[in-house]
Amino acid sequence: MFGTRPEQVVWMKETGRMAFTVGVIGPEDLVQKVQAVGAPGTTRLLGLRYRHEDETLDVVREAAASGADALLFTGVVPHALAADAGLLDRPAMYVPYSGATLLRALVELLRLGHDVSRISIDTLQRAEVVETMTEAKLPTEHVHVLPYRPGLTGDDLVAFHLGARDKKRTRVALTCLGSTFHTLDNEMHAVRLAPSRHSIRATVQSLVLAASAAQSGDTQVAMGIVDIPPGSDDSELAADLAALGGSLAYLPDGRRLVVTTRGALEKASERYTRLPLLDALASRHTSVHVGFGLGRTAAEAESLARRAVNRAGAVGSVAGVVSMRDDVDMVIDADSGGPAAPAGPENSALLARRVGLNPQTLDKLRELVAAGAGEGLTAHAVAEHLDVQQRTARRVLKRLERAGVAVPIGSRQHGQTGRPPIVYRVKL
Repeated sequence: MFGTRPEQVVWMKETGRMAFTVGVIGPEDLVQKVQAVGAPGTTRLLGLRYRHEDETLDVVREAAASGADALLFTGVVPHALAADAGLLDRPAMYVPYSGATLLRALVELLRLGHDVSRISIDTLQRAEVVETMTEAKLPTEHVHVLPYRPGLTGDDLVAFHLGARDKKRTRVALTCLGSTFHTLDNEMHAVRLAPSRHSIRATVQSLVLAASAAQSGDTQVAMGIVDIPPGSDDSELAADLAALGGSLAYLPDGRRLVVTTRGALEKASERYTRLPLLDALASRHTSVHVGFGLGRTAAEAESLARRAVNRAGAVGSVAGVVSMRDDVDMVIDADSGGPAAPAGPENSALLARRVGLNPQTLDKLRELVAAGAGEGLTAHAVAEHLDVQQRTARRVLKRLERAGVAVPIGSRQHGQTGRPPIVYRVKL
């Protein structure tokens, strides 16, 4: 998760939203275009430019040092490069190149007297290209399209367009990638597509909502109750809480109360996969139960913490539980202090208990991930595979995310209307 700076958790009176920074990653001209469109509320758009998409990974790594809370890519290619490298550790989206973008380019070509019946187009989906040209009453039989797929490079796009020119006699190449345009411009008439202002504005607004929700989650109150044998005097407990950045108090029944934030707890527990506090206490006491509750208010968090510690007492002599709203409980067992064991067939029952799913559902999800969906899983795919409603599938993915085995890596838009589906990387 990304860090939350003190000034970011101040709710702005005039907007009711948190202030945060969106890093805009792309070539100079497209970054400037995004910044010119602007962002809602108190959001700041920080330009993070590159000269060639090969520099994307270095720019993304710099984004963390720049204080960017979310990342907006000016196209799918740099977004995919960052996702494949596992660098998307904060909300991230890319601006889609829609049919409106293509139509604007076609109109300009016709105005200049070019033949748009023989063209080659990269990145866009063929169905979208055909639909756009058909609605404009333009012929499509000699239109050649190379949709984007992971792994395609600028050289691949150049080869596609030149091959279409030499073998299919296309007259104009339309590309969404700056480096491809600069290479083709010396070989044939080429047009570089750019996202429309509408696409930019819609994507920025979606990213603002996603980042705002993530920040709100990070600043939720987290309260914990520590239950060790009566009469035990643990002078090291305060030091154990240093990693949580929390404060310690005593409850009337002798149990300890810990107050921190969700962001700090999530980081210290490695996304609720292990709890160093529990491990440390288990090394000193034969019976330890730790329960954390996450809520929007202190009262809600304390109520959930009491539920969590009671659940931990039912699990075993040493156990921890993190309770959230919507009856979500994450069970965390003590370990030897090493990293959490990877999920696998041998610990399916433990993972299912921690995630809050039954083992049969988890096994079905493993089948879906093993079939190659693990790097781009959406609620739609989960709903189809489990034969459930998408609302239920979204809850399943959120539980996997809270358990640390699913990470949101962006959204899949492709010019569609409505809320873009979140794409998850899932490791089971």
